[in-house]
Amino acid sequence: MVTAIPGVIAAGQQWKTIWTGTGNNADGILATPDGGILAAQNTDSAVMKIDKDNKVSTPYKDTKTGGALAMSKKGELFVVSRGLPTSIMQLEPMRKTLADTYNGEPLDCIGGVINDLTADSKGGVYFTMGGVYYANSRGVVTKYGTLTGVNGIILSADEKTLYVTGRVGGAARGAGAPAGAAPAAGAPAAGQGGAPGAAPAGGARGAGGGGGGVVAFDVQADGSLTNERQFATVGNDGTTIDSQGRVYSTGGQGVQVIDKDGKLLGEIPAPLGLITVAFSGPDKKTLYGVANNQRFDEIFTIQMISQGYKDRAK
Repeated sequence: MVTAIPGVIAAGQQWKTIWTGTGNNADGILATPDGGILAAQNTDSAVMKIDKDNKVSTPYKDTKTGGALAMSKKGELFVVSRGLPTSIMQLEPMRKTLADTYNGEPLDCIGGVINDLTADSKGGVYFTMGGVYYANSRGVVTKYGTLTGVNGIILSADEKTLYVTGRVGGAARGAGAPAGAAPAAGAPAAGQGGAPGAAPAGGARGAGGGGGGVVAFDVQADGSLTNERQFATVGNDGTTIDSQGRVYSTGGQGVQVIDKDGKLLGEIPAPLGLITVAFSGPDKKTLYGVANNQRFDEIFTIQMISQGYKDRAK
């Protein structure tokens, strides 16, 4: 049962299923200009498009086990390629490898699985791979922060703040959180996200990521990050923003909505544990959510009062 969150969603709204599939084939979604979405097809090494009428096509192929997607304000489209060699691949406006090394070694040497990303307007990409990294427009990769449980990642609308699910310095949940930021009642322990290599979540609620919170950084003019801080003690995996600067992160019983001060405004329960969310649809007032346990995938939509940020795909 969906209860009202003022300015965000009306009471009684219901999720609708628009697509189902098998494998690890619906991750890292973002909006398309026609009101549909793009979704990474990890198992199929492709990118699926679902248009506003729920018609499915495959505009990009051969992504080398491509995972999450991101698009900059300039329309540059990127995907994390989880096959070997691991890389950040640009798909638009031209296909090329943005980054595949860190400190002179292959990205694979970092360990773990490259997971999520968000693209800035300077040609760079922030991504998560057991930590937070920035690949600038020249492909030089730098690591930032002390946070653990890292997963979902998104830039604010003005690109002055970076939000990442996780906990500063491995602190217990809630440590260092701003006043008023309370964990969701009954929120489950962190599970696994959509990246391969993690144990399947089995469709359980809260199946996304492992953040147990949201960490914020200040973004400098050159893309570097400073002022790492615990922004909220809720949030777990795939994350997006709306036009008012609110942060939406999968976790708890569905999607947790956080205001600009890190306070939990409420939770939108979902039929299954979600790993990622994005706004799209007419006037960007439809929220898309993905349930994915690496064996079975389901994409849902729900109508919102709030509106997604329009000047970037996500």
